[in-house]
Amino acid sequence: MEIDLESANAALRDASATDIVRWALAQGGKTIATTSMGKNAAVMLHLVSQVDRAVPTIWVDTGYNLRDTYVVAQRLIRDLDLNLAVYSPEMTSERRNAIMGGIPTPDEEERHQEFTRQVKLEPFERALREFSPDIWLTGIRRDETEHRKTLDIVSLDGRGIIKVAPIFYWSEADVEQYMQAHELPTCKHYFDPTKAWDGRECGLHTEG
Repeated sequence: MEIDLESANAALRDASATDIVRWALAQGGKTIATTSMGKNAAVMLHLVSQVDRAVPTIWVDTGYNLRDTYVVAQRLIRDLDLNLAVYSPEMTSERRNAIMGGIPTPDEEERHQEFTRQVKLEPFERALREFSPDIWLTGIRRDETEHRKTLDIVSLDGRGIIKVAPIFYWSEADVEQYMQAHELPTCKHYFDPTKAWDGRECGLHTEG
């Protein structure tokens, strides 16, 4: 699937998040959305579900989520009637912890890469093989990491997938306002074991 990224981004720069979702679906390609079920994940889940609830949403459940995350996730799945597909690592967290000695620390780069591959990248690659998407709706925002500052609303993923980020230029205040306006639940306690420090990419958006 080919899209003129420069023209698309120029056209969508001032569009609403809802219109950006509609634009993505109007391209006619096989489309997926993704979620971490993390803090404020309800924004993208709500945006996509309001336009088309049939869009498959991929959740890579690392196996290290906290109880609060699962409780809120179940509420969102029920209330938004999500078309959710959950992908988990092939090895349980307890077994991995026993074999690898727990979650790697920031200075254990090689162990961290293998850990990330097992709990995030391999399950996601499995999802991509099964869904073969042309377009990927994602909730990434520009101000989250240095890598994301190099992207735009529409970008080409290294795997050849067109990545569309409807809330790319939203601020934290914009996110909070949307959450409050639509009375969306959020987990107060979220843990991503692949992000050894704030601002680190988990790998999903830098692979390919």
